[in-house]
Amino acid sequence: MFFLSDMLNKKLNLPKPEEALPGRDRPIPTASKHYVSKRALKGPYPEGLETALFGLGCFWGAERLFWQTEGVWVTAVGYAGGVTANPTYQETCTGLTGHAEVVLVVFDPKIVSYAELLKLFWEAHDPTQGMRQGNDVGTTYRSAIYTFSDAQYQAAVASRDAYEASLRSAGRGKITTEIAPAPTFYFAEEDHQQYLAKNPYGYCGLKGTGVSCAIPAAAPA
Repeated sequence: MFFLSDMLNKKLNLPKPEEALPGRDRPIPTASKHYVSKRALKGPYPEGLETALFGLGCFWGAERLFWQTEGVWVTAVGYAGGVTANPTYQETCTGLTGHAEVVLVVFDPKIVSYAELLKLFWEAHDPTQGMRQGNDVGTTYRSAIYTFSDAQYQAAVASRDAYEASLRSAGRGKITTEIAPAPTFYFAEEDHQQYLAKNPYGYCGLKGTGVSCAIPAAAPA
């Protein structure tokens, strides 16, 4: 019983650098093209596009949510926010890399704004659950927004504050979403890229709170 409790504790707490798995120097193999759009997964991306990075639980369903959004050029799943360099899926699932499962979203701001992506993010999951998302338990499934500019950071914080007020009015708890400048993004293995396009009846753990998110007017377009 002690062993099981110890393992659960590790999954619910981020590892210290000295506790993290060592990783590797070279990136793990992944797909070259998006399975649905056939666009280059790692770029180069057309001029004028912007990048966002979101964690909202299991990345299979989260990625589909974004690739189906008009104005999104390409998506990819991967790992970010931890310690271990170039981790594998199996390593990340132990909780000993510190990474969250995330979705990289490359989008055209002339068609879909960052504010609209934030609204999609907040409404698609429950950001009050800490180190879990529904039945998916562990640091891997934490809610996170990693930003690529000060404008994105300010917009993310403003949207969080506004949504938290709405959630509390609905009897929900405090938002636990991590908001920070984007760390290194590590592409996941090819099998995980666009997983639900390859496996239409595969697992999707997305479940929102049912509370609408009104993005503040100050959030940039």
